[in-house]
Amino acid sequence: MTDENSVNKIRRKIIEGIMDEGKSTNENPIESKPKNFIYEIIDEDIRTNKLGGRVHTRFPPEPNGYLHIGHAKSICLNYGIAEHYGGKFNLRFDDTNPEKEEQEYVDSIIEDVKWLGANFEDRILYASDYFEQMYNWAVELIKKGKAYVCDLTANEIRATRGTLTEPGIESPYRNRSVEENLNLFERMRKGEFPNGSKTLRAKIDMASPNFNMRDPIMYRIVHAEHHRQGDQWCIYPTYDWAHGLEDSFERITHSICTLEFENHRPLYDWFLDELGIYHPQQIEFARLNLSYTVMSKRRLLQLVKDSYVDGWDDPRMPTISGYRRRGYTPEAVRNFTEIIGVAKRDALTDISLLEFAIREDLNKNAQRAMAILRPLKVIMTNYPDQVEELDAVNNPENPIAGTRKVPFTKELYIERTDFMENPPKGYHRLMPGGEVRLRYAYIIKCEEVIKNSQGEVIELRCTYDPETKSGTGSSKKKVKGTIHWVSAKHAVETEVRLYDRLFSSENPGAEENWLEHINPNSLEIIPSALVEPFLKNAKPGNRFQFERHGYFCVDTKYTTSEKLVFNRTVTLKESWGKTENQK
Repeated sequence: MTDENSVNKIRRKIIEGIMDEGKSTNENPIESKPKNFIYEIIDEDIRTNKLGGRVHTRFPPEPNGYLHIGHAKSICLNYGIAEHYGGKFNLRFDDTNPEKEEQEYVDSIIEDVKWLGANFEDRILYASDYFEQMYNWAVELIKKGKAYVCDLTANEIRATRGTLTEPGIESPYRNRSVEENLNLFERMRKGEFPNGSKTLRAKIDMASPNFNMRDPIMYRIVHAEHHRQGDQWCIYPTYDWAHGLEDSFERITHSICTLEFENHRPLYDWFLDELGIYHPQQIEFARLNLSYTVMSKRRLLQLVKDSYVDGWDDPRMPTISGYRRRGYTPEAVRNFTEIIGVAKRDALTDISLLEFAIREDLNKNAQRAMAILRPLKVIMTNYPDQVEELDAVNNPENPIAGTRKVPFTKELYIERTDFMENPPKGYHRLMPGGEVRLRYAYIIKCEEVIKNSQGEVIELRCTYDPETKSGTGSSKKKVKGTIHWVSAKHAVETEVRLYDRLFSSENPGAEENWLEHINPNSLEIIPSALVEPFLKNAKPGNRFQFERHGYFCVDTKYTTSEKLVFNRTVTLKESWGKTENQK
C-alpha cells in the first residue's frame, strides 16, 4: 500500500484525513478496514468449500529474539482473518534451533501476542512437540527414495548448488541405498556423529531453476540443549522441512507468510505432496519495512548485546515490548496495521503513519496534565499568600472525562522557553513588560527579571490581574499567548526521558555502516522536571498528554515508590528535522 514513490503522497492524505482519492474527508482512515487480496482468496476458498470451508491461521515465531512491529503486522493479519471468518488462531513456536532460542523469548512473545489482543485460547503450540512425527515422516521419505544422508560439509553443499545459469552438482552420497540411509539417519539421531558431519537432504532436482529445490537440507546435527526438549534430540529439522509439517499437523487452512518465502512455496508443496498428508495453502504478503528503523533480528540483537540500547524493551527499539514501555497502545498498533494494509511487494513504510496512529488514539484517551521540563520560577508579587483551586479540563476530546483541581499559588514554575528577554517579532509568550495568560488561571505581566552572577535568568517577578480569571467570562482583556505552569509548592519532581528515533537515516538497514547512523540525540534525560501533584499517584504504564509537550507514559522499568519516571511516547505533531525554534 505504501511503496517508495507514494509515501509522501499518503502522508499528505493522512494529514488531510483522506486515504484514497475522492474519499470524504469526514471518514477517519483508521476506521476504514477494506479487505485485501488475502481475504479475496479466502472468500473464494469458502465459496468453493475448499479445505472444508474452514479458516484456521497461525503465527509461527522463532523464539530467538523479541517480537518487533513487523511481527505485529503478521499477528494482526492472521488473527484478524481468523476473527473475521469465525475461525481459529494458533500461537506456534518454531523452536527448531536450540543454539539461538531461549525461554525468555518464549515468555516475551506470549506476553506480546496477548497484549495485541490476539486470542489463541489454549493453543500455545511448539514445533518441538512434533519432532517424533517429523522424524517418522523423514523416514518415510527415505523409504520412498526421496531423501538421503549426505556427508558433504555446509561449505561443500554451498559450492555444489550451482548458479543461476548452471545446474548444481549431485552429491556423491545421493545414491546411497535406502537401507544405508535408514541406518545412518538412525545413528544421526542416536548422536554417533559430530556437528556438521552429516545432513539429511531431500532428493529433488539439482538442475531446478529454483535453488530451494536443489536437494535442500531437512535435518542437521546439533549437539545442544533444547529449552524444552533438553538433550533428547541432537538432530533438528530445518524450517523448510518443519514449516509445512507443522501446518499440516495443526490442520491450518491458510499458511500466511512474508514474501521471502514465496520461492520456498514449491518446496512446501513438494514435501506435503510426497508424504500425501493434509495440505494447507501458503499465501505470501509483503513484510513491513519501517523508515528510520532496522527490523533484522540479528541487528536488533547486536544493538542489545553491544549496549547501544537499554535492552530489548528500550523505548527506541521497534520491539512490541519497547513500544509498550514507551506508551504505545495495542489499539493504535492494530489501527496502524489497518492503515498500511497488505501488499504483494515490499516497500518502505513511513514511520509517520505509525506516529499518526499513536497520536490519534492517545488524543482521544489520554488525560491532560501540565508538566514543566525546564523550570523557571515566577513570583506574583501581588497575589495573596494562599492556595486557590482551579478547574482544569481532563480531556477536551472526551466530554465525560470531567475536570480536575489544580492548585494555584503565588510561586509558580513555567517553561524556561516560555520567556525571552529579546524576543523576535511574532513571539507571543512572556517577555519583559509583556503579558500572557496562564492556562486555566489569570493573565500575568512580567515586571522584573532576576539574574544570577553569570547573567542567567533565574526568576521572574510578575503581577496578576484578578479580573482575568479563566472561565469567569468577566474580563474583556485579551492576550495572544497562553502558557502552562505548576505550583512551586505542590509540584512533584520527576525524571523525564525524551525519546526520539534511534536512527537519523531514513533506511538504515540499507546502509553499509548502519551503526554509524544511530541518532546521537535519540534520548535526552531530564532529571528534575516538575508535574502536577495528582501525577504522584500515577502507576507504571499510565499515559498522559503533557500539554504543549506531547504524550508521555509512566516508565515500567525505572519507576519506583521513590522515583517517578516518564517516557515521551510521541510528540504532539511531527517535529522530525525541525529546529528547536520551529517546534
